[in-house]
Amino acid sequence: MSGAGDELVLAIDTATPAVTAGLVRRDGDRLDVLAERVSIDARAHAERITPNVLAALADAGRRMADLGAVVVGCGPGPFTGLRVGMATAAAYGHALGVSVYGVCSLDAIGGQTTGETLVVTDARRREVYWARYRDGVRIDGPAVSAPADVDPGAAWGVAGSPEHAALFGLPLCEPSYPTPAGLVAAVGDWSAPAVALVPLYLRRPDAKTLAEREAARQ
Repeated sequence: MSGAGDELVLAIDTATPAVTAGLVRRDGDRLDVLAERVSIDARAHAERITPNVLAALADAGRRMADLGAVVVGCGPGPFTGLRVGMATAAAYGHALGVSVYGVCSLDAIGGQTTGETLVVTDARRREVYWARYRDGVRIDGPAVSAPADVDPGAAWGVAGSPEHAALFGLPLCEPSYPTPAGLVAAVGDWSAPAVALVPLYLRRPDAKTLAEREAARQ
């Protein structure tokens, strides 16, 4: 990560079953996690994200007005959960007049690992989202595949759930979900202007337009 400055960053992610909100103080390359709230519930992203943000602020004794930036995981992740976090981040950024930075949610996991590691999250439909990292740097992916089609390469472990680690016959390693520190570290260059948030769906959402449904009937 490059760039100087001491600011309070709100980090949120809803790309996985973990509904994550955290406050990170960024001072140049130094990151201090002041508070974090995480709820593991794949069906309660919308219900939990705002309470988790407010709880993290209260835990740190800070106010919304203290925030200098927002970082949000942009996936890959299931359509419904992912858009909750991104819409929330965009709303906070607009209301507070601060920059919003989107990052790859897998980078927020893999960037905290050492050696060669396979990061895996649930993509449903008997598929997984995955990427490989070497000492915290992504070297392959992100992609969505059936587990049998994923090449773990020289990975020594899997960052994800115990079930995902078992799929590849590799040890489970941490972190299991995107962390506030990992999200903020994944920004990389703070001197670059924030750009429009782009979700990493990696495949089309289940919902179809009317024209698509009509075409499918023909």
